[in-house]
Amino acid sequence: MNPDELREYLLAKPAVIEETPFGPDVLVYKVKGKGFATLGFEIEDGMEVGRTNLKCDPDRAVELRADHDAIVPGYHMNKRHWNTLVLDGSLTPKLVRELCDHSYALVVAKLPKRDREGLV
Repeated sequence: MNPDELREYLLAKPAVIEETPFGPDVLVYKVKGKGFATLGFEIEDGMEVGRTNLKCDPDRAVELRADHDAIVPGYHMNKRHWNTLVLDGSLTPKLVRELCDHSYALVVAKLPKRDREGLV
């Protein structure tokens, strides 16, 4: 999955907005004011590579990091609850979408009941 496809996928979720509170280089995706994903870009070997931070269950986060070289502890985030996915083509689009859904669901589950309605 490339960064443009990921951006479209994140924005298609109910009540999601995209902001740039850290400047134009990092996109932040929020549901009802709570962040569940970031998308940034870096140049590696002359090519632009996307990176996304996603919230994750702590036990699952450790398993994912062990199983995938492109999943590392969340960059500039709480490393227990966040992973960074390097969008270098090594992760299947299905897995990336699943982890986006997981992050969104974790954040929605913590919202007040009135804000959760219609989101899951």
